Amino acid sequence: MLVLASIVVAAWVYLAVAHGRFWQSGPELPHHVTPLRMARVAVVIPARDEAEHIEHTLCALLQQDYRWPFRVILVDDNSTDGTGDIARDLAAEDPRLTVVQGQPLPAGWTGKMWAVSQGLEYAPEADYVLLTDADIVHASSHVAQLVAAAQAGNYDLVSEMVRLRCKTLPERFAIPAFVFFFAMLYPFARVADKRSKVAAAAGGTMLLSQAALQRIDGVSRIRAELIDDCALAREVKRGGYATWLGHATRATSLRKYPHFADIWQMIARTAYVQLQYSPLLLLGTVAGMLLLYAVPLALALHTRGITMWCGAATWVLMAALFQPILRRYQQPPLWGMALPLIAMFYMAATIGSAIRFYRGKGGQWKNRTYPAT
Repeated sequence: MLVLASIVVAAWVYLAVAHGRFWQSGPELPHHVTPLRMARVAVVIPARDEAEHIEHTLCALLQQDYRWPFRVILVDDNSTDGTGDIARDLAAEDPRLTVVQGQPLPAGWTGKMWAVSQGLEYAPEADYVLLTDADIVHASSHVAQLVAAAQAGNYDLVSEMVRLRCKTLPERFAIPAFVFFFAMLYPFARVADKRSKVAAAAGGTMLLSQAALQRIDGVSRIRAELIDDCALAREVKRGGYATWLGHATRATSLRKYPHFADIWQMIARTAYVQLQYSPLLLLGTVAGMLLLYAVPLALALHTRGITMWCGAATWVLMAALFQPILRRYQQPPLWGMALPLIAMFYMAATIGSAIRFYRGKGGQWKNRTYPAT
């Protein structure tokens, strides 16, 4: 038992001091900056059944305080709820908005990547392309901020983890932990390090240079990817281009998760994809999450002596590392002590993702089911 306690203590000490400072509530792009030189920007938005959010998203983009050529391209991916009609009404009032009617989905493509590919065809003249989602609201200075950062740092991909909605109990339970776990998988400092192989992006905000897009053939290489943002980042970084990933202060998601079932669906949709549909990786993930989160709690509550203190100290350490993200989402510090329980929820949803896959229901999104690739 003491050996097990020593292992979990060592694991969390390593994560705290040597894993790319993943637990920090940063980095963030500087505010009040302007682009160093003229840059034409095109925003590409794939949208399928997003009538609830699309007007807010488009209006925020059309109100950007950006002095250089700027346009917005929305690809209506065969929506059935009037998303395209709302966008076309706005386009009639602002010529900077182009609404593209999506073509039928060809074999071998995911719906989102096919929509993005069609949108990119309308942006060949842009120096930078901003890929964003239909539920993201951007502050008026955000596009200028992204372009300024890309130019100042000579980055070909600037991406941000947008501020996710965190109001309902399920959201407060799971959303800060989602950001924490994502940063643990892809430490932001290592994403920006050219010497590191870690590559990641967050799909809500991805500003790409035209040079990088042309070098990697747009999104054709990742046409079948369900976790498309990280796949795109891998292609960009593999090409030798510089990338940056941080936390957004000027972009917010409107996507709601009112029920625990919605959170479960969010995780289960791509968790087994992340594990490459591998039973061995699934077993390793389950074992790792039990070791990191369940074992310290069990040691603290069900043993005595030094093993109890090791478990308690580890539990407190993980809660402390969680605090910067909790503060970012304005959540009480005590949520940190619930991290083992939250992790078990994520572990169960990951197992559920595998079960869904083997039942032929994996990779479902927007009423489409995608095969394993």
